[in-house]
Amino acid sequence: MRGDLSGWAAGRAGDLVARAEAEAVAELKAALIEAATARARPPRTREPEVEPPSGDALWAYCVARAGAEPEDGGAGVHPTAEVAWLREGELALLCSKVPLAEFGEEPLRRNLNDLAWLERVARAHEAAIERALERTTIVPLRLCTIFAHEDAARRMLAERAAELTPALDALDGRVEWSVKLLVDRERLEASLREPGAQEEREPTSGAAYMLVRREQRRLREAGDRRAAELAEDVHARLQDWADDARVRPAQNRELSGHEGDMVLNGAYLVERGKTAQLRQLVAGLQEQYGAVGARLELGGPFPPYNFVPEPPA
Repeated sequence: MRGDLSGWAAGRAGDLVARAEAEAVAELKAALIEAATARARPPRTREPEVEPPSGDALWAYCVARAGAEPEDGGAGVHPTAEVAWLREGELALLCSKVPLAEFGEEPLRRNLNDLAWLERVARAHEAAIERALERTTIVPLRLCTIFAHEDAARRMLAERAAELTPALDALDGRVEWSVKLLVDRERLEASLREPGAQEEREPTSGAAYMLVRREQRRLREAGDRRAAELAEDVHARLQDWADDARVRPAQNRELSGHEGDMVLNGAYLVERGKTAQLRQLVAGLQEQYGAVGARLELGGPFPPYNFVPEPPA
């Protein structure tokens, strides 16, 4: 295992699940091909089993100010060790020991393809971060931020102190909220139908067919423009009100299970005491745009992943 795997699998649990599912499908296809063609090939010699690595590494969850961190304790991503704080200078790192036999580089690659394992670890990672967030200001770390030993973890804190300290100042008393804007395309396009226009019917002639197709194209293009305008307006209203804002890629519909077209996936950094005002703002936007088939989904509060400075390349 290399000295520091921090950032090796940087990304939220949803991204890892998506990758794991894609790789699992690829492996299933390969297994089916293997089974279909096995009789046509001579048997392969069995490769010798490799001994799993021994010893422990450190799984990291978040960074806080030294002296402001909560007490140690609580479940980590592996049942053999609870979380604890490791201090270096003015910073503290929440971490727990994990066995290399399960979390070393090669075992970890295999385990990331096991969706049940990945879900369990992701939930434990998030739970540890949220417990800390309830009691102090933190900079959350991505899933699979792993250090070979304490010295590597301390070195990261020392080397990144110039980034992490201002980040803690910026995040102090703030949490992340998500706002997703989804549109029902049929309702949106129906709201854009020209006054007096008839509902689409089965065309009875070539000319009528062309007129129907032309109207469908016009509504589709007008719907695209209107959806983009709605997303821009909602994000602008929230961005002006929040302390900071980010636009994230739309989520995969198959993984998230949402209905409609996601035209905005926004993240907003908000003071803890302004939750009621945020809900009121989102409710007002919903009332304003609900009639045309728009739906806003408010989620949070979350650890402020989207407002953490990226590590140097």
